[in-house]
Amino acid sequence: MLQIHENVSLKNFNTFGIDASARYFVEINHEDDLVELFMDPQWKTTERLILGGGSNLLLTQNFNGLVIRMNIRGIEHRVNHQDVFIEAGAGEVWNDLVNYAVRWGFAGMENLSLIPGSVGASPIQNIGAYGVELKDVFESCKAFEIASGTFKIFDKEACRFDYRDSIFKQLKGQYIVVSVKFHLSLIPNINTRYGAIEQELALRHISEPTIKDISQVVSHIRVSKLPDPSTIGNAGSFFKNPVITLAEFKEVQERHPEVVNYPAGDGYIKLAAGWLIEQCGWKGKVVGNTGTWKNQALVLVNHGGATGQEVYALSSQIIDTVYRKFGVMLEREVNVV
Repeated sequence: MLQIHENVSLKNFNTFGIDASARYFVEINHEDDLVELFMDPQWKTTERLILGGGSNLLLTQNFNGLVIRMNIRGIEHRVNHQDVFIEAGAGEVWNDLVNYAVRWGFAGMENLSLIPGSVGASPIQNIGAYGVELKDVFESCKAFEIASGTFKIFDKEACRFDYRDSIFKQLKGQYIVVSVKFHLSLIPNINTRYGAIEQELALRHISEPTIKDISQVVSHIRVSKLPDPSTIGNAGSFFKNPVITLAEFKEVQERHPEVVNYPAGDGYIKLAAGWLIEQCGWKGKVVGNTGTWKNQALVLVNHGGATGQEVYALSSQIIDTVYRKFGVMLEREVNVV
């Protein structure tokens, strides 16, 4: 029998450590729990918030609806010649899955090491880092359709992946991801081109890296740049790296020749949001109980006791400043509630 709790603090369920509460709260440990939950018509009409690791969330107020915390666990794999298929429950910690793959020698996820959050959130956000996106290793996912009370399989095409985007953002509130299947390989395709990976490998005197080497290097770089949510509240990268047209980029580059950029395909250029923010003087700045991280301006932090509205106000100031200086509009990556 499912237990619906009332007036539950969400402080320990969001990595920003924002002290907000949920009117109703339920934990889902098996996909059948969702069937049971939505047999009660009350929950179909109640506002809902799906929680995984709470690492991509900013709570600006108490939530007056039902918070559904996904805690479905389990990792299984099968090998077919050189192809490997891993299926993981939505409640698995993302980095635990990456470590599982690296430990078994299954290649493809190593550049995605140490990204915070849960497996269930990974296709919704099309998470990515260091030249690899979730869609590059995605096979399919299983999702519960709330309206019909049935489960549906979404393949890669159906997910309509884009930069930090997927069909699930457009169908928000209609589906709940319960498990994700990934397509990996026994033959590594080592990707060292993005960020500081090659530099760190050189410092370690590694000329022919394994997937374990890549995972360790990526983890090291992330730890050096990003704060640990267990010691200081944050949600990782707060803003998306803006993608602009080649014509727009040329205008920015004329005024700022040193602008950090990466090709984004089909006449588009991706700018480094952290660099833009840093050039506006925000890196390491403290504003009341909030601020930006000393080693990475892309990360907003809760220095203790900050409200979600304070963090949101800071993000708005940063967006305005970057737009005034560069003519580029930053977009928040976190889910603001």
